[in-house]
Order: sequence, then C-alpha cells, then structure tokens
Amino acid sequence: MERLVLAALALVAAAPAFAYEGAAVSDGGTITGKVTYTGEVPTRKIIVTKDASTCGANREDPQVVVGPGKGVKDAVVYLKDVQKGKPFEKPAKPPEIVNHNCTFVPHVQTIPVGGVVIVNSDPVMHNTHGFLEKQTVFNVALPMKGQRIEKQATKPGMMRVECDTHGWMLAWIFAVENPYAVVTAEDGTFKIADVPPGSYTLVAWQEYTGPNETPVTVKPKESTKVNVELKKSGASPIEQKR
Repeated sequence: MERLVLAALALVAAAPAFAYEGAAVSDGGTITGKVTYTGEVPTRKIIVTKDASTCGANREDPQVVVGPGKGVKDAVVYLKDVQKGKPFEKPAKPPEIVNHNCTFVPHVQTIPVGGVVIVNSDPVMHNTHGFLEKQTVFNVALPMKGQRIEKQATKPGMMRVECDTHGWMLAWIFAVENPYAVVTAEDGTFKIADVPPGSYTLVAWQEYTGPNETPVTVKPKESTKVNVELKKSGASPIEQKR
C-alpha cells in the first residue's frame, strides 16, 4: 500500500531537470477554469486524544471540500515543466504554516522553493513535521505560544505536513520552481495568468483524488478555459497513511 502512496505523489514530488528562467511575458495568455468533484464526499474521523480545550471535540472532516456547483476548494492546479515565463512576485511576507486550534492554516498552499515560517498560535506543544515522500524536510518542536521558526524547503514537490504531538493534524505544501501554480478558491475556480504561448500539461491535484492531467494550448493574449473533474482512483494517500 505504501508503494501506491509514493506512486500517487510521484507526479508532484519529482524535481525538474532544468533551472527556471524568469522574465517579463509581453504576449502571455491566461488559463481559467474550475475543478469539480462528483459523487459521495468521503470523510476522515478525527479523534482528539489530548488538549481538548484547545483542539476541540471528535469530528468527521471531509476529505474533499466541495462548494457551490460541485467546486473543489484547496486543489492545487499547476503547469508541468515550464522552463521560462513570468518571474515570481515578491510576497508581502514570507509564507507561513500556522498551528491554530490543532489544525494547520492554511491546509493547502503553494510556495516558491525556499523558506517557510512555522508558527504556533496555540497554548500547547506542537511538533510540526514536513515530509517530501519519505524524506524529512523539517521537524520543529514549538512548545510555546507565539513561537516562529523559519525552515527551508530546498527541493520542489508536494510536502505532507503532520504534527507528531497531535496525530490527526494534516496539511500540504507544494514547493515550486515556477510561479504557474495556484490553489483553487472555495467554489473550485482558478486562474493562471501571464503564461507564455505554447502547449502545456495542466495538473489538478487534490489530497484524496491525487493528480489529474489535462493538455492545454495557450495562445498569445487569449484566455483558455479548462474545467477538470476529479475522481478517486485507487486508494487515497490519507487512507493508506492511516
């Protein structure tokens, strides 16, 4: 079963064999669309084993968050193997993952390869542990509320983040080497702008369904619409891990 987990993440965990070149894109196009999921929404049982006053009660969490029009929130949509395009925008502050009420905020995010700040906003001990496949990327103990520790994600790929103290906590960080990666909104919509004209592979990934690949052609200064329907294929990474 564990081999299936690695296979499901392989599409988003492997580093490309080129260095991305960022430059202004004068004739770029835009890709817009919506990621949807049909069928019964699976749930994951959360059993709170400690720190209930901070962490809350036992509950059932959806493994796919489905909003209006069957749109999927928190899916990652990105273009594979883009060698040249727009530069990264400088963020207002370094990316963060926050331990808050014994959950990770945000649950899913994309960051450039580099630093991420791990924050504890709870009055309880957290141990934030990030993995790229089986390899530990960071393993940080945060015993005090208000602690902030920066760690480096030096390789691109999809990182699974857990708390060694509260075993139900789970998040995903996609470290990228090009800026053509976004997380879907609450209604499942996405927009990838300033894409150099050409043919690409668009990938939509969600933690329960895994990746879905779609070919897309971008024309100069035009908008291309791509809608993606996600379906479960095989055992999910969450089911296999637990």
